[in-house]
Amino acid sequence: MSILLFDQTSQAIAKRVALNYSTSFSLGIRLLAKEYRWAVFATYGFVRLADEVVDTFHGFDKERLLADYKRQTYQSIEDGISTNPVLHAFQMAANQYGIEKDLIEPFFNSMEEDLGTTEHNRSSYDAYIYGSAEVVGLMCLRIFCNGNREEYERLKPFAQSLGAAFQKVNFLRDIKSDVEDRGRVYFPGVDFTQFSDQDKWTIIQEVKRDFEHAYKGIVALPVGCRLGVYTAYVYYLKLLEKIERTTAQQILESRIRIPNSQKMVLLAKSVYQERRMAGPSF
Repeated sequence: MSILLFDQTSQAIAKRVALNYSTSFSLGIRLLAKEYRWAVFATYGFVRLADEVVDTFHGFDKERLLADYKRQTYQSIEDGISTNPVLHAFQMAANQYGIEKDLIEPFFNSMEEDLGTTEHNRSSYDAYIYGSAEVVGLMCLRIFCNGNREEYERLKPFAQSLGAAFQKVNFLRDIKSDVEDRGRVYFPGVDFTQFSDQDKWTIIQEVKRDFEHAYKGIVALPVGCRLGVYTAYVYYLKLLEKIERTTAQQILESRIRIPNSQKMVLLAKSVYQERRMAGPSF
């Protein structure tokens, strides 16, 4: 018997991690062409497990567990195998598509920040966004470009903007749990004991600029991945619009969501709009 069954099982486990933890991202991934899908599921599973260590492994030695996960990640890529199924699936994607240390190391740097840093200035915030979100977008872009370095470099700034936009929307959506459960304040210069509608407006304008810039790259993506990425873009943009209509006080009191029924409507609109997309506008 060959290792093929373990490869397939590992990919299925990484996919299950994504399905269990994020219905919105999973929907977007499932709309990707088959050749991209498994690798993006593997990448999501990889980053999700690290995030779980820092966010939910309370009562355990998070620092040691994260350091061990990091060590296993690099070892799995070097060896081309891991007994951890999620890491095995990720190393397959990393080795096939060239997801290298220059993207993985900043991600772990940001995860390590979450273990001890509770507030950010502008510099540390930008570095955190890059490591926790922009590089994840770049990992996916490596997969979509499939070795085409010229295309990757051309689309790189737009992928970073999209990753940043997604992360900032997550921060707005999760303010309550970040502040109350984890003691974290991500947005620089914001006092969440006095979080105001003006604070919210300022943050939202920054996120809108990220979305506007990201869209220019989405229309230039290969057709096989464009619908999936655009669907995630539409969902997060709608979530931002809902947050914009919600008062600052309400955001502090509850987690803003998009109902599943509305997600299906957004999916239908995304399919229609993606088919009408023009080519690159830069």
